[in-house]
Amino acid sequence: MKSIHVYHQGRLEQEQGDTVKEFPVVLHVNGREIATLIASPHDLRSLVAGFLRLQGFVTSVADFHMLAVCEDFGTANVRIKGELPERLKPVLTSGCGTGITFNLPSAEARTVPAASARVAADTIFRLMDELNRRSEQYRCHGGIHSAAVGDGQGIILAAEDIGRHNTLDRIAGEALLKNIDLAGKLLVTSGRISTEMAAKAALLGITLIASRTSPTDMAITMCEQAGITLIGYVRGGKFTVYSHPEAIAVEAGRHASSTGRTIPGVTGVILAGGKSSRMRSNKALLPYKGGRFIEAIYRQMSELFDEVILVTNTPDEYAFLPCRKVPDLHPGMGALAGLHSGLHHSDTPHIFAVACDMPYLNSALIKRLAALRTKADVIIPEGEKGLEPLHAFYGKQCRNAMEKALQSGSRRIVSFFPEARVSVFSRDEVTTFDPSLDSFRNINTPADYFELRDGERVKNHPEASLAAHSG
Repeated sequence: MKSIHVYHQGRLEQEQGDTVKEFPVVLHVNGREIATLIASPHDLRSLVAGFLRLQGFVTSVADFHMLAVCEDFGTANVRIKGELPERLKPVLTSGCGTGITFNLPSAEARTVPAASARVAADTIFRLMDELNRRSEQYRCHGGIHSAAVGDGQGIILAAEDIGRHNTLDRIAGEALLKNIDLAGKLLVTSGRISTEMAAKAALLGITLIASRTSPTDMAITMCEQAGITLIGYVRGGKFTVYSHPEAIAVEAGRHASSTGRTIPGVTGVILAGGKSSRMRSNKALLPYKGGRFIEAIYRQMSELFDEVILVTNTPDEYAFLPCRKVPDLHPGMGALAGLHSGLHHSDTPHIFAVACDMPYLNSALIKRLAALRTKADVIIPEGEKGLEPLHAFYGKQCRNAMEKALQSGSRRIVSFFPEARVSVFSRDEVTTFDPSLDSFRNINTPADYFELRDGERVKNHPEASLAAHSG
């Protein structure tokens, strides 16, 4: 943890937060300094080996006479067979922080052979889900890219780094050092697919690339030429295929909802609106569980629903969340406008909506409410102070009633209830799942936030609490 200062609304406040680490490695090959690699400070041997492999300087472990990395001085000394070209012309790529390459390979010259069998859509979802579970650095503080190669049996190699191009170099290097053939394998990544990523994948014999985000136009062209199936926006039980769709066995594809792990036919909606006036800063971005507050809510929602949508009019603030971000269609009209937007943009018959400041969501309670969703237009639980509209299920049929209420100037969620079929899940029924009614607790003030943080600290480190009280 590091002491940082956050400026917001004329105030400069001190906080504790994690930072992403950068580590420069000066690379010497055959006595020549050829580059400085800016990377994450772990497993640097694989990074160096993969970088040299994908520049075409080595093709096997036998090509190395020496591969030594000194982390204390940030240097890598390598001796390889043969000589480097007399003149090396660096190419600055579009990688995070600007990647570097000396030889941007032509995918045309290295066409990937056709896959022996089509890839089931379920395989792509499972590999991406497994990558998400492994992405520990992202969970800690964001700003880290992750990538993995695998097949129908699961992930074979995975890597994380501040640069998406570095993740593929690391995988290439580890595969080289461990003598693992990547031809015909599938690549899943958290980052955008650009030309250098596509070209490096072609060099490795990768037959399919899938990303949580988008590819560039040049990467699409390169994958078309190389015979690589290129997929983007893998999330919410969907993806977009940009090249060679014939390689996907659509009829065999099933996402997690068909296995019962998620709730089918429902989109999770997180409302990130609100001025956080009592907190004096955006509470959704406060540090919590090694990340940002909203990340913990997003992770739990993504375990319950195939897709999670964030309703926000400031999407750049939440770029770290791998989900769709949609704006209010009626700006300035409060939470009712957020619900309306979530319903409008969802592709499912129902949504489950929560506020961005509810850290105690109870999965069992949510699943019980979900089981009742076809019985009414609104399934809403009752809490200590009455109905809880920001912890409720809404059907598509509510949209017109919401629109009518918004056009009349009403901002209260319950204002459209007379026009809808509403079923209340009583407080007594709620307590069978959540006796303390914590599901409906909001974090509105600094005191609420510090109480939450202290409670987590005691839960995770009870010995510290005992020591404090005994002192």
